[in-house]
Amino acid sequence: MAEAPLLVFDFDGVLVDGMAEYWWSARRAALALCPSCQLPEQAPPGFAQLRPLIHKGWEMVLAALELSRADLNLTAYLASYDQKLKQALARWHLSPQSLQSSLEELRNEAIRDNPRAWLELHRPYPGVIHRLQQLSAEASPWMVLTTKGGAFAHELLKAYGLQPAALYGHEQGSKPEVLLQLSRRQERALWFVEDRRPTLETVRRTAGLEAVRCFLVSWGYLAPGDREHLPSGISLLEPERFAEPLAHWP
Repeated sequence: MAEAPLLVFDFDGVLVDGMAEYWWSARRAALALCPSCQLPEQAPPGFAQLRPLIHKGWEMVLAALELSRADLNLTAYLASYDQKLKQALARWHLSPQSLQSSLEELRNEAIRDNPRAWLELHRPYPGVIHRLQQLSAEASPWMVLTTKGGAFAHELLKAYGLQPAALYGHEQGSKPEVLLQLSRRQERALWFVEDRRPTLETVRRTAGLEAVRCFLVSWGYLAPGDREHLPSGISLLEPERFAEPLAHWP
């Protein structure tokens, strides 16, 4: 019988829907940096549109700052996100490091002052916790690889009673870098489950990761068209198939 693969899961958008927390934290971090900004309590539609493009936490804070601009052209922003990101950093005279620090300080305060309220801003996707518990019971190893700070992902996993074989946050490097390290350290097949198509495409282009099986979940923060014309090596994973034995996955 073939050895079970090592499953590596992204966190936000795959295991947990944290959209409410994203805006809650991004808004407060943005206001700490720019108290005069006008930002609504509830996430504006533009934030949900930008979310599939956001790769790292600091980008959420910058998105909140940009959404406070009355002259923001959201259509242009969506069409050339990477370029607009660089322009926004210059406009606000900020760095990714300062934005990330602001976000993580805010989250640390939230966890310290009212951990239950912070945890309740997150929702595990239906069936995910049960499926991960099944994997553990079946001796199918699984890990978490996220661009979220590892300490914050750990708090959430602990609250749900989940114990991955390992947890890698943004502190450990980029996702391709961590996957390369994993591929060199063990002999199991690697399966990577993610909701951000550009990340999967980067993994597929990375030398040394050609054998990694990549799955794009259908329930995450996908942009329009992300499910269509997937390149070789990336399969769409629907909830029904996710719940089935690994041998039935596409």
